[in-house]
Amino acid sequence: MIVPLMEAAADTCGGKAGTLGTLLRAGLPVPDGFVVSFAAYLAAVRDLDLHDLDAVRRAIEVGPIHAGALGRALDELGDPPVAVRSSAADEDTGQASAAGQYESFLAVHGAGEVTDAVRACWASLFSPRAIGYRQDRPSDDLVMAVIVQRHVDAEVSGVMFTPADPDDATEIEASWGLGPSIVGGTVTPDAYRVAGDGTVTRTVADKRTRLDRHGTRLVIRDVPTGARDQPTIDDATATRLAELGKEIAAVLGGPQDIEWAIVDGRTWVLQARPVTAAPPPPPAPSSASAAALTGTPGSRGTVTGTARIVRGPGDFARVHPGDILVCPFTDPAWTPLLRIAAGVVTETGGVLSHAAIVAREHAIPAVLGVPNATSRLHDDTVITIDGTTGTVTASSLSAGPTPTDRKETGSGPARTPAPDHL
Repeated sequence: MIVPLMEAAADTCGGKAGTLGTLLRAGLPVPDGFVVSFAAYLAAVRDLDLHDLDAVRRAIEVGPIHAGALGRALDELGDPPVAVRSSAADEDTGQASAAGQYESFLAVHGAGEVTDAVRACWASLFSPRAIGYRQDRPSDDLVMAVIVQRHVDAEVSGVMFTPADPDDATEIEASWGLGPSIVGGTVTPDAYRVAGDGTVTRTVADKRTRLDRHGTRLVIRDVPTGARDQPTIDDATATRLAELGKEIAAVLGGPQDIEWAIVDGRTWVLQARPVTAAPPPPPAPSSASAAALTGTPGSRGTVTGTARIVRGPGDFARVHPGDILVCPFTDPAWTPLLRIAAGVVTETGGVLSHAAIVAREHAIPAVLGVPNATSRLHDDTVITIDGTTGTVTASSLSAGPTPTDRKETGSGPARTPAPDHL
């Protein structure tokens, strides 16, 4: 029931683990680990009706995981802190990413904690957000494997989308610390565009927080003022990432959505999956009205609707079909709202975040990284968002200057500041 990651295949270990196994066999830099295969999950829910969710959850809570085998597998890795990540049968496919819908855990240590994390990954198959995501893409293949890998204490991490046409640009987003800040949309990352001819352009963001491991806990820390508006990677690193992306896309046979991390100058590949919905191209030079707010184009299209300010789960019940969600950021728990909202505006986040990917899969316009959107836009007013150009217009906006948290620069040398070791 435990398979070395090097030997993982999609039909027994899920698409995410199978892809990592393929990359390891190709000699690419993937952290080593193992997979608790589909067989272990199936043993936990044997003879149950998978439509009886309560019975399935109870079985998972006490289901068989061979602690001795799990402990031996961890010992073979040296018993380090590990990442425990879902690898469901319907995840990371060419038809649906399920981006962020199932659980992942970082900085897990010891057989007991890993066992609990594996069970939590299994149970996340039946979380409200996962069920909501599957409503538009039903699947009878509800089975999950779980990846256990060495945890990487990233100094810089990010996401990269490789292009469908080799002559087109590779899109890269990067920020300080661990990757959940970027994929979860809680920080607006630096954005890099590596053109087919090697030209690099970048948009440097005001990166105010970072996520790091502290023992077996994850902690959010403030980024020192001097590092907030400094580029996380230089142009040479962006170019190397783009070359790595091309190699991964060639091995896997198509454009890829890749999560990566850099520690001690070495780049690691943490995940690769097919690009299910490409982001909008960069907007043309702004011709937006002075009354418009601007952000990052996240998902194509234009929509007009009622602004609904949502600052957390306590506001979820206020969202009605056709509303435009205006929020600090969206994490995966907000996925059910994306099924009824007509569009999304966030204060932080990048075009490669999980929320942006899911918005594109639902074909609803999204504008990301609009500073102070929840205070400058007003509840119950009519607004129009253009997810292709990254603009938001409304009949009434709060007075005062619009803050700027990103700056455009061209190609050429970029300083990479010393990482803040915490």
